[in-house]
Amino acid sequence: MEIGVLTAVFQDRSLAEALDDILGVGVRVVEIGCGNYPGNHHCNPELLLANKWERERFQGTLASRGMRISALACHGNPLHPDRSIAASHHQTFHQTVLLAEELGVNRLTLFSGCPGDSETSEQPNWVTCAWPTEYLRVLDWQWEEKVIPYWVEQAAFARSHGVTRLSFEMHPGFVVYNPPSLLRLREAVGEEVGANFDPSHLFWQGIDIVAAVRKLGPAIFHVHMKDTAFNPTIVSTNGVLDTVPLGRVAERAWIFRTVGFGHGQLLWRRFLSALREVGYDDVVSIEHEDALASPEEGIRKAVSFLQSSVLSEAPPEPWWTS
Repeated sequence: MEIGVLTAVFQDRSLAEALDDILGVGVRVVEIGCGNYPGNHHCNPELLLANKWERERFQGTLASRGMRISALACHGNPLHPDRSIAASHHQTFHQTVLLAEELGVNRLTLFSGCPGDSETSEQPNWVTCAWPTEYLRVLDWQWEEKVIPYWVEQAAFARSHGVTRLSFEMHPGFVVYNPPSLLRLREAVGEEVGANFDPSHLFWQGIDIVAAVRKLGPAIFHVHMKDTAFNPTIVSTNGVLDTVPLGRVAERAWIFRTVGFGHGQLLWRRFLSALREVGYDDVVSIEHEDALASPEEGIRKAVSFLQSSVLSEAPPEPWWTS
């Protein structure tokens, strides 16, 4: 297993500067945003696809530092009922697939998206309750008319260009937000669909992340390392469905934290061991969204924390049982 970093945290600096900062904490694997919500500060697919020289310079910037890409990130909402937003996010997805083919990368990280409740909707409608029953009718319409047809077509497109691992982040606000919804999409679309497993979004839903790893098993394609911390005083009266803006930290029931600042090392070691148990022995990519820590300190502390928990060497044959 190897530690990586999502470079979007350093969007205020050039790719070379971001890579040098990441290399400075001993990390040689990066996940790079290609547009939509992660931004394209370090990788503009339209530019790199149109200009071979720019593409070679991009690859050289990584190669000269001995660094490689774990995934290209294009998280967006191509199912958005606003057709202009949907078209923009769809185009970024397509360009990212084509760029991945050119770069020899077979893994994207992304969102499933979320439609509205009808053809005349203007905003997404995230359905999370079974009553009144009209909500279930909306959910059925979303999946049957929008989600499945779109991703069946896009998975085929990705496959035809060598991208075989569409790693969907289970994120509230989108139709894929927990293990059952991820597996529903995988069953409907095919084995190109898997999880970009980010524990932070599962923590606040009350999901046991170790149990979730074992449920998903081979459907885990990529992993984000981000923690969640709770304010028990607020949770005790408000619950965890929180619409307070993320920047108003003291007023929220929960916030994203650097790994180790929400849950203890034993849980993270159990989580990392469970990943290895189910066959995931790949990159764990740090995503910094901690409002209480600077990007530099958050990345340093996350790397230090993970270095003492990640098993980086292949396990031996169990000689002690012979």
